[in-house]
Amino acid sequence: MMTTNLNGGGRGGGGEGPCGACKFLRRKCVRGCVFAPYFDAEQGTASFAAIHKVFGASNTSKMLLRLPLHKRLDAVATLGYEALARVRDPVYGCVMNLQAEIAHVQARLSMFQRFYLVPPQQMQQPPFDLAYNNEYPMEPTNLDVGWEEEQLPQAVRL
Repeated sequence: MMTTNLNGGGRGGGGEGPCGACKFLRRKCVRGCVFAPYFDAEQGTASFAAIHKVFGASNTSKMLLRLPLHKRLDAVATLGYEALARVRDPVYGCVMNLQAEIAHVQARLSMFQRFYLVPPQQMQQPPFDLAYNNEYPMEPTNLDVGWEEEQLPQAVRL
């Protein structure tokens, strides 16, 4: 889990111990550690492990330092998402998940377009009132015809 302490202060000193990234890297967490605001000591180690495996600590540090402070939390979340997807599927990463999600959304959209977005001029009124119609008499259906005794199966006869 990422912390939201965006003041840039590291966890070094004060007896708090290292951040999750420094704990994973087995190094001392210094004041001003770029990873400290985003990787807490308890759950940050696991998320940083995936990011480190895919991107490396040095590349991740460089990416974060190039970004303004207010965009770093989103960048860490994105790196974590992509890293976990790459660990699960090293070839495609999150692409397959996104393609499946896009296909699902497109299917839902086409369904809604078919059923709910029919323009009013395409909707046709019935040619007559179904409740009262002398003009078009109803034809008898199979349900209106009575069954003869010999037409019933043997098990139904009493």
